Amino acid sequence: MDISYESWLLRAKALRHPAGHHIDGREEPGGGADFAVVSPRDGRELTRVADAGQAEVDLAVAAARRAFDHGPWPRLAPGERGKALFRLADLIEERRADLALTLSLEMGKPISDAYGIELRALVNTFRYYAGLADKLTDEAPHTAPDALALVTREPAGVVGAVVPWNFPLTLAGWKVAPALAAGCTVVLKPSELSPLSALLLGRLGTEAGLPDGVLNVVAGDGPTAGRALGLHPGVDVLAFTGSTAVGRHFLHYAADSNLKRVWLELGGKSPNIVLPDAPDLDQAAATAAWGIFFNQGEMCTAPSRLLVHSSVADRVVDAVVARAETLKVGDPLDPATEMGALVRESHLEKVLDHIAAGREGGARLRTGGVRIHQETGGSYLAPTVFDAVAHDSRLAREEIFGPVLSVFAFDTVDEAVRLANDTEYGLAAGLWTANLSTAHQVSRRLRAGTVWVNCYEEGDLTVPFGGMKQSGNGRDKSAHALEKYTELKTTWMQL
Repeated sequence: MDISYESWLLRAKALRHPAGHHIDGREEPGGGADFAVVSPRDGRELTRVADAGQAEVDLAVAAARRAFDHGPWPRLAPGERGKALFRLADLIEERRADLALTLSLEMGKPISDAYGIELRALVNTFRYYAGLADKLTDEAPHTAPDALALVTREPAGVVGAVVPWNFPLTLAGWKVAPALAAGCTVVLKPSELSPLSALLLGRLGTEAGLPDGVLNVVAGDGPTAGRALGLHPGVDVLAFTGSTAVGRHFLHYAADSNLKRVWLELGGKSPNIVLPDAPDLDQAAATAAWGIFFNQGEMCTAPSRLLVHSSVADRVVDAVVARAETLKVGDPLDPATEMGALVRESHLEKVLDHIAAGREGGARLRTGGVRIHQETGGSYLAPTVFDAVAHDSRLAREEIFGPVLSVFAFDTVDEAVRLANDTEYGLAAGLWTANLSTAHQVSRRLRAGTVWVNCYEEGDLTVPFGGMKQSGNGRDKSAHALEKYTELKTTWMQL
């Protein structure tokens, strides 16, 4: 296919966006209220989408409940569920360009990343869980000779999945695919900033042959639709990715309703440690720059704290600054763009507020820190690097969720580990060293759900993803994700 800048612009003009929720296998216009979806690339309204209130959430949960309690999906042979998920993966592949374009328009991701990274991840996710659907095994523990014990895994029920705007489809896939593979039914609520790609995913699920009510998608904001889903007594499991503050709300919702299980993947302030014996300091610097500026820095695992040994700090930081100053920031629909627009104007203002606080707090601004391309109407920020950052400052402590890197120097490994762990978060960490013993020992000491050694953001669907401390609980990806959407049942038979 033609993936030139001109072809994406033409596709964007011809693209027709969904306007209603996807409930019980069909479009549901809702009760009349709607909201605007605005593109951060130019500040223009893309479309208006039905706004879910309590009534629409009730409809979606009721459809999922019927499909679980009375429909065929939980009772299908697991291999048949797998076949349906394979069909859905194939349809996603067929509609890859439209899905990529939609999410690029709604949240500002460069089209090359949307098409080449996020859509590839979504297809791979559905294919992985499609193949895993019939690979789960039950247990028959050895017991007394006059008894037979069975431990079986059963689908947990109706799953509410609430996902953010930064990876609208990847994170939806990480929750929807294993839940469906396990035999659950789902109500997906995307962010109100990026609902369009998720609504398209719901339509494709029906086209792929998912029974009505198995995959429902409602568009609405967190305080209304998200809260209604969190409090709903018809929801058995709630899976959420987003901020730590909102994660706390979902725990309260569970306590105030039916004690539904709540699985949280929350914020991060991830350290990236560069030791002087790193096998390739240039690669370490290039990866540090890529990691913080990829997806406009709007990534929970972004290596936003660069910890560099004093003996190599100047070399590494100078290389990161040089890369930041050559990074192409611009229209997300230009395939040459490396960093697009921040998701919305108000988010850009929050990031700029952090930058101002960094300057006032005495950190040294090495590059960036200013809004750019304002004439487009879009929300663009120059890649930003601070060094000489105070460890107790906002730059060091708070998740900025933007292309802002804070640099810290250290002199010993123990100091690096102490600084790395000195955060309320524990989602991810990076470590650069050529010493095998150091790699093992430091990795064990870092309080993070994922540690990357001599790389960053690497891995595949075979490994779990999730955090420690206030970065959440439970795991996405891998076979372990199925544990969130199944219940263990013991059956004891006296012979």
